[in-house]
Amino acid sequence: MAKKFIQWLPTLLLAVALPMAAQATGSDSAAVSKQVSTASAHAGMALGATDLKMAHAHLHHVINCLVGPSGKGFDAQEANPCKGQGQGAIVDAKGDTASESKLHAALTQAEHGVKATTLDAVHADAQQVMTILQMN
Repeated sequence: MAKKFIQWLPTLLLAVALPMAAQATGSDSAAVSKQVSTASAHAGMALGATDLKMAHAHLHHVINCLVGPSGKGFDAQEANPCKGQGQGAIVDAKGDTASESKLHAALTQAEHGVKATTLDAVHADAQQVMTILQMN
């Protein structure tokens, strides 16, 4: 009896561990999804902004959502619309190579837009950010 239990122990442990791992991954995935949705909405707000200052502010919000409060490029002077949604979409996507790549591309584009000096240029960058973030 003890020998059979020992033989089945690894299977039993795996059966218990897999749902726990899936739940952890699922919650990270949900956090990433919420933050990406919020970042995409702010990219849309930047696209619809009628002045440069507001467009830049919304792209800062995108950056804050992507990098999180501990991330490089986080600007505490700007709002963090993703507060309470996770640690930053890039941080929460850690290990998902495809998502990380997409999020870094969106971050690069948003950073470019924050440095743009014309509203048309910021709008173009905001459009690119939205397009990248909405790709599945």
